[in-house]
Amino acid sequence: MKKIGFLSFGHWTPSPRSWVRSASDALRQSIELAVAAEEVGADGAYFRVHHFARQLASPFPLLAAIGARTDRIEIGTGVIDMRYENPLYMAEDAGSADLIAGGRLQLGISRGSPEQVIKGYEYFGHRPEEGSTDADMARQHTARFLEVLTGEGFAEPNPRPMFPNPPGLLRIEPHSPGLRERIWWGAGTRASARWTGEQGMHLMSSTLLTEDTGVPFHQLQAEQIQLFRQAWQDAGHGGEPRVSVSRSIFPIVSEFDRRLFGGETASTDQVGHLDNGLARFGKTYAGEPDQLVEELARDEAVAAADTLLLTVPNQLGVDYNAHILDSLLRYVAPELGWR
Repeated sequence: MKKIGFLSFGHWTPSPRSWVRSASDALRQSIELAVAAEEVGADGAYFRVHHFARQLASPFPLLAAIGARTDRIEIGTGVIDMRYENPLYMAEDAGSADLIAGGRLQLGISRGSPEQVIKGYEYFGHRPEEGSTDADMARQHTARFLEVLTGEGFAEPNPRPMFPNPPGLLRIEPHSPGLRERIWWGAGTRASARWTGEQGMHLMSSTLLTEDTGVPFHQLQAEQIQLFRQAWQDAGHGGEPRVSVSRSIFPIVSEFDRRLFGGETASTDQVGHLDNGLARFGKTYAGEPDQLVEELARDEAVAAADTLLLTVPNQLGVDYNAHILDSLLRYVAPELGWR
């Protein structure tokens, strides 16, 4: 069995060809797509977080709204850029959203992706300490966030508070028990995957790796997953480490599907430059169900992961994206033993 969900970037554009023309459209349709995904039997609704862009940004109001409208699916992010975050305020927001959702949040966090603006985190009031990098700052914010999620008290109480305090040091409230065990790190390299396992966070890996060794994308990603699991085991963490991978998968079951994605049936990996280094991008899977079954059966990273996230073209609207999910769950997943 494999958990199957969707990952939406939440794009909007004021174009007559887009079903999502405003921020309001993007937010409301994200909620409706999560509800539709639960109805067709999907397991998760995940959302990217990008600042200074016509995409979804502050995730917690959206996650809370989805939590109030759904009952079963996991609700998450992929990923929150920790360079921008106040760890304590984020812990309050995350705890609130998780309690509304009944403990279904699966939060993906990371150092972040290339930005829309130069050093955007500085506009949010965050600057790396002298001699450190923005990546160092993201990991410092992460360490503090994980620490306060444990629920241990750390703040000295006022001897004359407005309201009575419980005994001892105070913690961030509201506290959601178990949320610390549902934090994922978005790793783009084998080294960051190893670090993720050492920290006891789950691994979230996308269709982009910021390194290239010349092997196919899925094999490089499978190596990343193996290193993560070994690091988790070597660090002595309890529980079962989880791994999610994202893929662009489009079952062609109608002529409309073919018109939209028929040109992607021969897609291959791509290698390019990103952040002054080589990066490898995974292929798009598009084809009739039997073709997809054959191709996905050879994807070593998909086989190694317990969770598969479909990157959806959200600007095609709720109904069409629900159709993509339903087609995968109905025609592809059972043939691969995922259902």
